[in-house]
Amino acid sequence: MSWQIDPVHSHIQFSVRHMMISKVRGFFESFSGTIDFDEEHPINSIVDVTIDAASINTRDEQRDGHLTSPDFLNVAEYPSLTYVCKRIEQDDDNHGRLIGDLTIVGVAHEVVLDVTYVGKATSPWGAESAGFEASTSFSRKAWGLEWNQALETGGWLVGDKVHIDIELEIVRV
Repeated sequence: MSWQIDPVHSHIQFSVRHMMISKVRGFFESFSGTIDFDEEHPINSIVDVTIDAASINTRDEQRDGHLTSPDFLNVAEYPSLTYVCKRIEQDDDNHGRLIGDLTIVGVAHEVVLDVTYVGKATSPWGAESAGFEASTSFSRKAWGLEWNQALETGGWLVGDKVHIDIELEIVRV
């Protein structure tokens, strides 16, 4: 059964260490996707998501400009990030993993999303929705995102590990 991501009630957020002492948090403002959610057999579901790379928002225009430059996401050449699920593993009725290819700057690597099914509800207007939470962490260097600057106190300006947290509401089409 086909479902669409409800962008108003969904969030794709990330965090990365800054100067090894704090975290920079941000999100993508624009993304879309179609989910073929098989409620009876969730492992047969299909997930395909596209993120507008230029929609990155860390609440700092200068940093966002740097993140969209060739040093990082290079949005002029690679306007989208994509996640295409290859398979699903189910632990119980509410927990599992999506195993899929995350493509950033034209490079695809397998990424595992730990997923929680939050539930299903019908709005007062009759729309049927389902909710999910997902998270993962990965090394940005695997995609060639290696720009950094050494700190005089030791360490690096930008951490390697990227943490992703997703709140997803899908609506039956």
